[in-house]
Amino acid sequence: MTQAFTAGFLLGFSLIMAIGAQNAFILRQGLRGEYVLPLVLTCAMSDALLITAGVLGFGVLVEAYPDAVNYARWGGAAFLIVYGAMSFRAASAGGEALEDTGKTVPSVWAALATCLLLTWANPHVYLDTVVLLGGISSQYAPAWGFGLGAVLSSFVFFFCLGYGARLLRPFFTSPRAWQVLDVAVGLTMWAIALKLIWM
Repeated sequence: MTQAFTAGFLLGFSLIMAIGAQNAFILRQGLRGEYVLPLVLTCAMSDALLITAGVLGFGVLVEAYPDAVNYARWGGAAFLIVYGAMSFRAASAGGEALEDTGKTVPSVWAALATCLLLTWANPHVYLDTVVLLGGISSQYAPAWGFGLGAVLSSFVFFFCLGYGARLLRPFFTSPRAWQVLDVAVGLTMWAIALKLIWM
């Protein structure tokens, strides 16, 4: 049990810590201190559902219907291109400062909708959680111990990312720092979109 749990935690953490659209969004929201708890819970619980599905054997189902993954790939690429363009537009507008209280803040529902799109429209999420983790879990006994470790790694990562971002807040009081972040996010989104298109 301990070996399976540890393996699941380490592999799950290594997969999720890669820079991606979802992580960039949570980092940005964490820096702004906006809706951090509901967003990190949404990300972690989404991962928990997908990992559980993989451990229960749905990875085989996904592999049996590759067209579903293909549709998600093109849809995800289109969304990332638009989101990246929005980040570049924000950077060209001159950046923002954390003290800017006059800026209109999107509702929690708008933030959650964006978070869900970044999570569920990304085919890599299914490949990593459902197919990869689900397939590897079958090599451990009990498989649910491996899955439990992977689920816990997701909760630990997103809570650290969302709430740990506040350590960088002094740096992001400068509009120039926000411009750099927006450009970095835009480049990340477009790089992932290109990877999806050419995969």
